[in-house]
Amino acid sequence: MRLIIVANRLPISIRYEDGKPIASASSGGLVSGLSAWLASIGKSESDITETVWIGWPGTAIPEEDRAQLTLDLRVQGCHPVFLTEEEMDQFYFGFCNETIWPLFHYFLVYAAFRETQWQQYQQVNRVYAEAVCDVAGRDDIIWVHDYHLMLLPKLLREQLPNSAIGFFLHIPWPSFEVFRTLPTIWRTEILEGLLASDLIGFHTPEYTQYFLRCALRLLGYEHTMGRISMPTHVALAETFPMGIEYDKWRSAVSHAETQQAQAEFHQHLKGTKVVLSIDRLDYSKGIHHRLRAFARFLERHPEWHGRVTLIAVVIPSRVGVEKYNDMKRSIDQIIGNINGKYSQFDWTPIQYHFRSLPFHQLVALYNASSVALITPLRDGMNLIAKEYIACHPEMTGVMILSELAGAARELTEAVVINPNDIDEVAEAIHFALELPLEEQSRRMHPMHERLQRYDVQFWADEFLRALNLIKVEQERFNARHLGGIERERLVAEFAQADRRLLFLDYDGTLVPFAPFPQAARPSPELYKLLDALAADDRTELVLISGRDKETMDRWFGHLPVGIVAEHGIWIRKLGSGWQTIKPVTNNWKPRILPLLQMHADRLPGAFVEEKEYSIAWHYRRADTELAAIRSK
Repeated sequence: MRLIIVANRLPISIRYEDGKPIASASSGGLVSGLSAWLASIGKSESDITETVWIGWPGTAIPEEDRAQLTLDLRVQGCHPVFLTEEEMDQFYFGFCNETIWPLFHYFLVYAAFRETQWQQYQQVNRVYAEAVCDVAGRDDIIWVHDYHLMLLPKLLREQLPNSAIGFFLHIPWPSFEVFRTLPTIWRTEILEGLLASDLIGFHTPEYTQYFLRCALRLLGYEHTMGRISMPTHVALAETFPMGIEYDKWRSAVSHAETQQAQAEFHQHLKGTKVVLSIDRLDYSKGIHHRLRAFARFLERHPEWHGRVTLIAVVIPSRVGVEKYNDMKRSIDQIIGNINGKYSQFDWTPIQYHFRSLPFHQLVALYNASSVALITPLRDGMNLIAKEYIACHPEMTGVMILSELAGAARELTEAVVINPNDIDEVAEAIHFALELPLEEQSRRMHPMHERLQRYDVQFWADEFLRALNLIKVEQERFNARHLGGIERERLVAEFAQADRRLLFLDYDGTLVPFAPFPQAARPSPELYKLLDALAADDRTELVLISGRDKETMDRWFGHLPVGIVAEHGIWIRKLGSGWQTIKPVTNNWKPRILPLLQMHADRLPGAFVEEKEYSIAWHYRRADTELAAIRSK
C-alpha cells in the first residue's frame, strides 16, 4: 500500500550556490518527525510499503532545472511542487504567516486580511491538488499536513472521490469566536476544505472540540462522537498528540560526541545550575515574557546570583521580515539590560545564542540543564518539551511548561504555569531550582513512560489506523444509500413498467432547504423536469409537502400531478379538488400557538408558521446551540 504525504515543504531543501542546485535535509518538527516514522516503515504494524512526499523544495527553481530536479528527487521518494518567488511571497509569507498563523495563535492584532493573499492561497492549493492527482493511484492513502493546505482535501475529493484522505493540523485550532473573525467566504471554504477529509487530526481535545464547534456554528453540521455526516461521506475529527523519536533522543545522551559537548558546557558554566530557554524566533513563543520572569526571579532571590545561568537559545526564523527583526532587537535589548544590571566579574546571568545548534550539542545542552523554561503564549504541541525529557534518562531535571502549549495536556507532572503571569513564572523558576532530586525523579518517570509508549511512530500508525477504520465505517454508511447495481436495476424496472407511481418529497429533495419557507420556490429547471416526467402516460406523479395547500396550489396547481399538503391533511388527486383524509379540527390551536410563539420570541431567528390545520416552529436560522436547548 502506498502513502502520499503532502506538506508545504519537502524533507529535502534545494538552494543555489554559484548557479548550481545543492540539496540538504530540511529542518522542522514535522519533517524530522515524519522522516523518523518513514525510516521505521517495515518495522511497525503499518501496511504501508511505499511512500511519496509532495511539497515545495525550498526555493524558486528555474524552468530549465525543473525536469532534471524532478527526476533526482523522485529517486528519493519526493515529488516537487514548483512555485515562483511571488507565489511564495503571497501564499507563505502572506496568507499563511500574516493571516492564519497569528489568528490561530490568538494574536488577532497581527492578523492581516488581504484578498490578493487569499486568492494566492487558493491558487497554490490548486497547484498542490494537480501535483497529487498526477501521482495518486486509486488505492493510495493521501495524508495532508498543516495550515498551508487546508483547502486541499476538498480539491482532492472532487478529483479522487473514493480516495482515503487524512489531514493533520500541527498548530492550534482557535475557538469559534476567534475563527469567525475570518471573512465569511474564507472561513466557509476552509471548513469545507477540511471536512472533505475522511479524518481530521489535532494535537489536543480542545482543538478538536473547537473545530467541531466551528463546523456546527458556521456550517450547521452536528457531530456524534466527532463524526460528521457530510453529503458524500462521514468525516471524523479526532485527537492525536504528536510524539518524538524517543529512543533516538534518549540514546544520544551517551554518544561520545554528546559527552564531549557536555564536558565543554560544564567547564564553561563553572558549576552553576542551568535554566534552558530554547525557541524559534516568533511572537507566539513568549520569549519576552520569560526573560522578564527571569529578571523578576533574580530581583526576588539574590541568593541565586552567581549560582544559576539562563542559556537563551533563539533559533532564527523568517529572517528579513520586519516584525521578526523588531522582535530580535527587543530581545537583544532586554537581555543586555538584565546582564548589565546583575552581572558580576565572574558571572553573567544570561548567555544568549541566536543560532541553530547541531544535534549532539542540543542533546548535551538538554541534559546539562537543570530546568527547562518552555513558556509559549500559544503552541500547537511544542516538541522541545518532549525532547528535553527524553534527554534526561537519569530521571532528573524539571520542566516548567506553559499551560497554553499542547504538550501540557500530556506532561501533567511538569510545573505548569500561565506564561502571562510574570510573578508565577519567576516563582516557578525558584521552585524548580530547589526541587529535591527524589521529587524530580517522581515527576520524570511517568512522563518518560508516556513519551516512550506514544512516540512519533505510534502517533503516525494510530492516525493511519483511524483513517482505515473510518473508511470501513463509511462503507456501512454507503450501504444505506442507493448503489450502482441497485440504481441500474431500479432504472431498468422503471423503463419496463406499464404503470409507475412516483411520490416526490418537496423541501430538501426537489429543492434545497431555505432560510424561509417562501424562499424555496420551484425553479424553471424543476418545472421542466416535472413536465417531462408527467408527459409519459404510464407515470403518475404525487408531490408531498408540509406546506399549506394554497402555496402548493399556487406553485403546482397547473401541472398534471397529485399533491399532498400539510403532511397528509390535504390531498388533491389528479383531476379532482382538495379533500381531507378524515374530519379534522383546529380548535386546539389557540392553546398551542401562544406556547410556540413564546419559544420563538426567546430564540432570535426563529418564527412560527400557522397553517390551516397545523403549526410549524422554524428555527433553522437561529443560533444552533441555543436552538438545541430551546427545542428540548
